[in-house]
Amino acid sequence: MFRIDRRLLQNFDWLTFFAVVGIAVIGVMTIFSATRQPLDNSQSPLFIKQVIWLFIGICGLVVFVSFDYIWLSRLSIPVYIVAVVLLIIVLITGRVGMGAQRWLSIGPIAFQPSEFFKLAFVIVTAQFLSLDQRTIGMAQLGRLVLIIALLPFILLIKQPDLGTAVVVSAIFFSMLLARGLERKTLVFVIILGLVSLPFLGNILWTGLKDYQKNRIISFIDPEADPSGIGYHINQSKVAIGSGEFIGKGFLHGTQGPFRFLPERHTDFIFAVFAEEWGFVGSIMLLGLYLFVIMRGLDTARKAKDEFGRMLAVGVTFMFCVYFFVNVGMTLGIMPVVGVPLPFMSYGGTALLSNFIAAGVLINVRTRRFSLFY
Repeated sequence: MFRIDRRLLQNFDWLTFFAVVGIAVIGVMTIFSATRQPLDNSQSPLFIKQVIWLFIGICGLVVFVSFDYIWLSRLSIPVYIVAVVLLIIVLITGRVGMGAQRWLSIGPIAFQPSEFFKLAFVIVTAQFLSLDQRTIGMAQLGRLVLIIALLPFILLIKQPDLGTAVVVSAIFFSMLLARGLERKTLVFVIILGLVSLPFLGNILWTGLKDYQKNRIISFIDPEADPSGIGYHINQSKVAIGSGEFIGKGFLHGTQGPFRFLPERHTDFIFAVFAEEWGFVGSIMLLGLYLFVIMRGLDTARKAKDEFGRMLAVGVTFMFCVYFFVNVGMTLGIMPVVGVPLPFMSYGGTALLSNFIAAGVLINVRTRRFSLFY
């Protein structure tokens, strides 16, 4: 099962590997800059923790490349069940932080099961979608929603983890569209979504925490309370705008280190980067993400089987949705939903899960030549 041979190394997707490691290194540098204390020249240890998790993440990537991804299809249901059980345990005994119950603690280590659930969700969805070669009809769509998507969506909303719930839903429907929906099924889904949107919106709104409602209000009108609920978005825009064309330079940003920008090393790390590296640096960073996304789509196109294709599509859309939602909320064109920037934002659980997902993507591309296996 865990066999590495010369052919595997020859076909290893080094371009994707170096791209994601490069983004992670940029993330470590940005965390170092964002968490420094300019007044007393002290430094937070957060960047050291991120470096440690970076090495752990690379090890996780290597492990998930070392065996044939077909094993993931055979283990998809048990992995999915474990991931859902962890979400249930979080609701019962999870640690509360920042108004949400999302963390489990094992000794000194705390982690977010929802981060690992995303990948388990992609794997099990890819498995179900690869079983039937026909386009998806109403009956199959109903089974997929009831069996795979409904329960975890409810559990994520209850934490509450609105960001992950929205991302998981987007990944699910993206994979359905990539797999192929019957025309009448697609029309039905669109009509049902439009008709039920006001009712679902009202139900979700009443179930949101006050801070989540404030985030949506600040997105609609950031100037309604610029020193309160609109503060995050306004300060993020200030940081990005102050970077201008070439930026202030590494370690010369002010919005993050002087703590004008909240969540500077997690959700709003792109704003810190843009302040220091400006428009030019931001375009280069966006280019790296675009390369990973396009490489992932190309991997899906060249996959040797349907499961590999759907697996690559799911992982790629996961990166894509997280990237656009995070950058969108820092620019003020999307509501703040607590979504980290893949490979860059501080957080060991997120970094490890992203590297494992990248390992799955590389695995599919590396084993695209069926003759070898």
